[in-house]
Amino acid sequence: MRQSQNTTAKSIQIELVRNNLESIADGMAVTLWRTSRSAVVRTGWDFSTAILTPDGELAGQGMCHPIHLGGMMPALRGCIDQYPDQMSPGDILIVNDPYSGGSHLPDIYLFKPIFIGDTLIAYLASIAHHADIGGRVPGGQGFDNTEIFQEGLCIPPMKLFSKDIANESLFRIIEKAVRVPEQVLGDLQSQISALHHGEKQIRTFLAEFDPETYRTIVEDLLDYSEVLTRQTIRALPEGSWSFTDYVDNDGITNKPIKVTVRLEKKIDEMVVDFEGTSPQCKGSIQPLMPNTRAMVYAVLRSILGNHVPNNSGVFRPITVVAPKGSFVNPHYPAGVAARQLGCRRANQAVWGAIAQIIPENVFACPGGADASIATSGYDKNHTPWRSFVLTEGFNETSGGARPDKDGLEGQGANITNQANTPVEILELEYPIRILEYSLVPNTEGAGRFRGGLAQKRVYQYQQEGTEVRVRSDRRIQAPWGLKGGQNASPPKIMLKNRTNEKAMPGKFKLQVNPSDELTVQWCGGGGYGNPLDRDPTLVQWDVLEEKVTRERAFNIYGVELDKKNRINRLATKERRTFLGNL
Repeated sequence: MRQSQNTTAKSIQIELVRNNLESIADGMAVTLWRTSRSAVVRTGWDFSTAILTPDGELAGQGMCHPIHLGGMMPALRGCIDQYPDQMSPGDILIVNDPYSGGSHLPDIYLFKPIFIGDTLIAYLASIAHHADIGGRVPGGQGFDNTEIFQEGLCIPPMKLFSKDIANESLFRIIEKAVRVPEQVLGDLQSQISALHHGEKQIRTFLAEFDPETYRTIVEDLLDYSEVLTRQTIRALPEGSWSFTDYVDNDGITNKPIKVTVRLEKKIDEMVVDFEGTSPQCKGSIQPLMPNTRAMVYAVLRSILGNHVPNNSGVFRPITVVAPKGSFVNPHYPAGVAARQLGCRRANQAVWGAIAQIIPENVFACPGGADASIATSGYDKNHTPWRSFVLTEGFNETSGGARPDKDGLEGQGANITNQANTPVEILELEYPIRILEYSLVPNTEGAGRFRGGLAQKRVYQYQQEGTEVRVRSDRRIQAPWGLKGGQNASPPKIMLKNRTNEKAMPGKFKLQVNPSDELTVQWCGGGGYGNPLDRDPTLVQWDVLEEKVTRERAFNIYGVELDKKNRINRLATKERRTFLGNL
């Protein structure tokens, strides 16, 4: 009985610490968001917060980005290695160097060590994607960079604050290196505010524990996540599964890039091997190995369930392997500015392998996220001219179909919690107009449950000399369906000026003139199951809601509707029999 009471008390302590750490991280996230300056942070939500152990293990993450899950630890490790036994109260560490644990240069990581007396008890972390970081292209995400040196200000592990004293030289360097210093420095201050908020909250919470007791409970918390993760893996069948997905090209050459993953499960561990993936490319769309690991972790974390805490215990049963010099593990000094495309494809390849193990728990490939639009220039309505930089459109816009539901539309899915920047914000803060923002009929991946529809935006530019850069993909291999579900529509990009309208390649940059219009249509989501098995009533509703045309309902789903869009049951049965025999 005594042992049972002790076990219960220990479980309560673990759950108490878990919920408090995640709540503190969420509070940091809200603080960062509410005080931010740039659209990419304030309305795009491209940021994350976390709490880590003195050894650099992730202890709790806020409800921000799955893409950042696993990314905090390598960045903090780079800082710890640079300053071994040199941390002091009042320090704030900074890094964005991808080859020192960062992800890409626009993502700036801040870490604040927390001491109780002389004991280092935790690190608080905040990461934000900044509107600009200097470099050869505004926004720092040029797909055609060929080396890291072109991509902007590279900050190695440094102290932004030392014992509460600001590194004014570094602040001045950042201010002069970027095109929109008021936004970058404003968001940097937001990150600092988030750390200060987290410090206040964690000190209040830790007043209930002595440092050693707290450290023991956190170690138990990480062990608890590991146990739950191993239990989930153990319940999966033994074996190995492979999947290959593709990136159209890197924007410099037209050669497709193969992302191959082989997943092997033994007892309660998994090995995810990217052997067979194409070599690193010339362009900067590839992820470094820490980002590739984070993409694998995000998949596993998604199938574990909400009862498993967000911490590094989840990562322990997973081994990620990739050949050095491959697309997902490139050699220095490869450019990685637009690495989100490579991250997503690695993530989707892992999902493709997981779908072969537990198809009843996996969605088809999501759409969107494969057309990032960067707009920059000078707003000449101000004196002196005011620089503007806008990078948006890289979040998912349609979900893949699920085993029992249609894919989401107009929402993020899979590895981000990012949001579309509202049209009103874009038109208020930037010299552009949005002429259309809509869902596109007939762009879903058809299936028993269909994928989400593609989204479309039509941009009209107002300033002479505005530069536009588009990094789109999925033209060769559209978002894939599962279990007989069809692929979704590929993206489409059109440019219209005073004299003509033309289709644009997947990746390009150009200067546009006032009144020029750019139409960007993202991908739809893949379908799940045979379209001929879809409930005819659901097809009827899709037609009534103008998501699917009557012709597509008849040709793809085998549903015949009369002039009043009522279902002809007999004709539908005959049509489906005919299509099924083709």
